[in-house]
This record gives sequence, structure tokens and C-alpha cells, in this order.
Amino acid sequence: MKNSKSLSSFFLLSMFLLITQFIVVQSDANLIAQTCKQTPYYDLCVRSLNSDPRSPSADVRGLALIMVDIVKARSTTTLNLIKQLLRKMPKLKIPLTDCAADYNAILTSSIPQAIEALKKGNAKFAEDGANSARQEAELCEANFNGKSPITKFSAAVRKSSAIAAAIIRLLL
Repeated sequence: MKNSKSLSSFFLLSMFLLITQFIVVQSDANLIAQTCKQTPYYDLCVRSLNSDPRSPSADVRGLALIMVDIVKARSTTTLNLIKQLLRKMPKLKIPLTDCAADYNAILTSSIPQAIEALKKGNAKFAEDGANSARQEAELCEANFNGKSPITKFSAAVRKSSAIAAAIIRLLL
């Protein structure tokens, strides 16, 4: 009889924990979905946030910080590609050099501004930083006549920055 009660208690506790875990995971997915619905690139937003292990435990401010970190990572990748292309494509030296300056501005000014402002609770300055990153990526592309060799990368930075700005705007 005692074993039966212990077994029943264990079973009920296990079921409770399983259901609770499911509800927590479901609510995290709902926060990401609800947040991303208010951005210009829903699918990219969901994919990007779900790729980061911090997302399940993040609130909206945390999701904004994660998205800014994603912009930083994509900007770093793009700047590294620009540096490689500068060695391989001397005919594009001028626009690539201008792009390197744009991406340096993203990494040394726009992103740090957004991160610091988010940590201090100043959503407006954080949004300005994210929008500045988007504008710098657009400026880079404008340096080329037509399609640039980094169009895909610049688009990823531009779209991610727009997503970050939209998420940050939810904090205003």
C-alpha cells in the first residue's frame, strides 16, 4: 500500500513537472512569435532568435539584446569578408574601403550604443543605435553601381538591424 502511494505520488509529480516544462517552453515560443509579429521580417526574426540559446529565458528586453548581438555577429562577418575582398578585388578598392568604414562604424559606435542603452533602460537611444547600423549597411551598398559582392551580407545586417529596432521600439 505504501509503495503504491509513493509510486502514485512520484507519477503525479513527474506529470506535473512535464506539463510545467511544456507550458514554459510554449510561453517562450509565444513571446518570440508575438514579438516577431511586430517586426518587418517575421520569419528571419523567429529563426534568428530561436538560434540563440538565451532566447527561451529572455523577456522582450532580452530578445532585443540578443537581436543586437546577432547584428554584431553579422556585421563582423561582413567586415571580415570586405577585408578579404579588398585583397582579391583591387578594382573595387574604393567602394570596399568605404564599406569597411561603414562596418567599423557599426561595430565601434552603433552596436555599443544600442547595447549600453538597452542595459541602462534607455530604449530610444538603443533604437537609434540599431537604426544607425541599418543605415550604415545601406550606405555600404550605395557605394556600388548595381549589385555588390557583399549584397547578401549587407541585406542580412540591414534586415537584422531593422528587426532589432522594431523589438527595441516595443520597449518605448
